[in-house]
Amino acid sequence: MTERRYDIVIIGSGAGGGTVAYALRDIVRDGVRILVLEQGPRLRDDEFTGRELEMAGALYEDGGGFLTADGTMTLAFGRAYGGSTVVYTGTSLIAPERVIRTWNVRGLDHADLARRSRVYMEQNHVHLLPAELINENNQLFVTGCARAGYQSAQFPVNVRGCRGSSLCNLGCPNAAKQGTNRVQLPAAERDGVEVVTRAEALHIHERSVVVRVHEVPAGGKGLPSEWAPGDYRVHAGVIVVAGGAVGSPTLLLRSGFGAHLPRLGEGFTAHPAHILVAEHPRAITNDVGHPKSYYVDRAAEEGYVLETCMYFPFTTAKNLTGFGERHAQLMRAFPRLQMILVLACDHATPGNHVAVDARGRPVVHYRFTEPVIGAFVRATRAAARIFFAAGAVRVHAPSADPPLIEARDAHRIDALIHARHFLPGTISVSAAHLMGGCGMGTSVADSVTDAFGRVHGVPWLRVADASLFPDALEINPYVTIMALADRVAEGIRREARSLLGVQRAGATA
Repeated sequence: MTERRYDIVIIGSGAGGGTVAYALRDIVRDGVRILVLEQGPRLRDDEFTGRELEMAGALYEDGGGFLTADGTMTLAFGRAYGGSTVVYTGTSLIAPERVIRTWNVRGLDHADLARRSRVYMEQNHVHLLPAELINENNQLFVTGCARAGYQSAQFPVNVRGCRGSSLCNLGCPNAAKQGTNRVQLPAAERDGVEVVTRAEALHIHERSVVVRVHEVPAGGKGLPSEWAPGDYRVHAGVIVVAGGAVGSPTLLLRSGFGAHLPRLGEGFTAHPAHILVAEHPRAITNDVGHPKSYYVDRAAEEGYVLETCMYFPFTTAKNLTGFGERHAQLMRAFPRLQMILVLACDHATPGNHVAVDARGRPVVHYRFTEPVIGAFVRATRAAARIFFAAGAVRVHAPSADPPLIEARDAHRIDALIHARHFLPGTISVSAAHLMGGCGMGTSVADSVTDAFGRVHGVPWLRVADASLFPDALEINPYVTIMALADRVAEGIRREARSLLGVQRAGATA
């Protein structure tokens, strides 16, 4: 096993790890050696082709089909240089004050989070898209909301030079989306931070990480790793875990930290979601233009959020119920389909947690609670009303009986869409906003870390990703992760002398 030494090792390169690397890049000039380990590949710009199956396999864990333990929900999270910032739509919102207040984490202040969020929003060119980039799928949503009595708002997005390819979830082929792969990581590397891709962190020991560097698989996308394939032991004065709400708890559990951290892996939350489609009598622009430009926020009042969306044929097909000709007929109407993503806002619930199996692989236990199912039903009813108000002739709603509702039955939406029709395992539900598992708090009794991501009882170990959330955020977590990661970096900088002194003394010896 090859031995390497660094001062700071960051595991993960997404909104958390990429931000920590960027925020600490200036101390490289003082001789501090910083390494970022990323399990996924670094792709060349010309490899972002937008082909569904090809890009899903290259950019997502399990091709985007990672299943919860009971198989009722898929979890989508990125595995690439830039993490999930490569595959999300760029929507950028500041965390609601009421949510942060409800978290009740000592030392965590909403005003501080908001200030840090704005810094990264400006850095990543977050802004509202101009009207000419708003396609009909989004325009119809705005029209339907106005007619049905729902208040819509426009998403600020982190794009520069968007050409409206609508391929955000498959990695932008035009290099327009400003994720950590485009902004923070390249800046950090220019200042001397090292990034090693295809590097899987296997175990964390006392101030060291065991890493396996993989070869490029046959036919695989992406550049070879910066290190030769093989196993390494990387020693460090500080280790920052930023592998996401599934990856970080899994690595820490696999490394034995659960023995003194009873909350490790607990508190896993997500935004369970499914796609609704509605057929219009004419073709609409749905697969050109930015796919997610508007939303309706009913999280506080009714526990759900509606978002415009556009998913390509493979993803759309798996979200539709039925088989044979009925299914094929709806898919043939693809050019006429309007789409809305319904998201239920859950909360940390006993039993919903991340565990590891005998091989050390992640196992996510998640069950749909009655409040979540109720939120899904209310969201689906609202979306159906918006569709019909926008002029749709029929709506496909998986939690309706029958699932295809004709316009003549629009007045019966409440009766047709009901909780008794929401049957986990028969409806295609997915979640991309994964949170919790290493929650912040006061002590080991209620949490895994403090408000600056310090793991209780392990001063050299930090966490910097969405697993820090003690409960669900209700919105896209990207900007909030960056703000929290910035705090983690601040804490490391403040304690660098004592934290890194141990490592340097060991290196000298």
